[in-house]
Amino acid sequence: MSALRLRNIGKTYGGRRALVDVNAELASGQVTAIVGPNGAGKSTLLGILSTLVMPTTGELRWDAEVLARGSMARAAIGYVGHEPGMYGDLSATQNLILFAELYGFDRPAARATAMLARVGLGEVPADAAVRTFSRGMQQRLALARALLHQPSLLLFDEPGSALDPAGAAWLTRELATERAAGRIVVLVTHDLDAAGSITDHLLVLRRGRVAFDETRASGFDATAVRAIYEERTRA
Repeated sequence: MSALRLRNIGKTYGGRRALVDVNAELASGQVTAIVGPNGAGKSTLLGILSTLVMPTTGELRWDAEVLARGSMARAAIGYVGHEPGMYGDLSATQNLILFAELYGFDRPAARATAMLARVGLGEVPADAAVRTFSRGMQQRLALARALLHQPSLLLFDEPGSALDPAGAAWLTRELATERAAGRIVVLVTHDLDAAGSITDHLLVLRRGRVAFDETRASGFDATAVRAIYEERTRA
């Protein structure tokens, strides 16, 4: 099994320590939920996993490779952040064709069409600019872009924040599909109920440190996510 291994990861901004000695292992075929109160270091950790942020101390290793800025492993990472990160004046199809070309697909238009259908945007008018989309539609498009190249590592920062209940249920099914395909799936979330329904591995951060790190396989009860969160993050 493929795995991301974090060893003594620390991140300092000026004199503020955002992360302190974070150790964890994120395995393929699992959904890892990173939870914690505001300021716990969740988004910073996700940035480090994406190689967009470099740790001040420690090492991030993906199997045999130590990840650093500019690493070739970036081509195997799919990332959905707070902002959709799409070109607003282009249509959904144009956006995905552009990214498919960057990833070297022989038939970028066909790939774009297939991905739009997968995320429920197949019936959107072909010439509609993305800036006219609802926030939920933009979130679906961002997911299509993240899945476009079949990445081995999927990173999500509050992926369900703009989705209605039907959209959230759809997202849970998508995450389950990617888990079954053997991806490493990591999501930062405040939706503890959703985390409990899909999570195989729970990582709780508090003040930049790991307060709880457990998997279902080793006895973690997914239905107890809220109790664990409240206990481990209590001031």
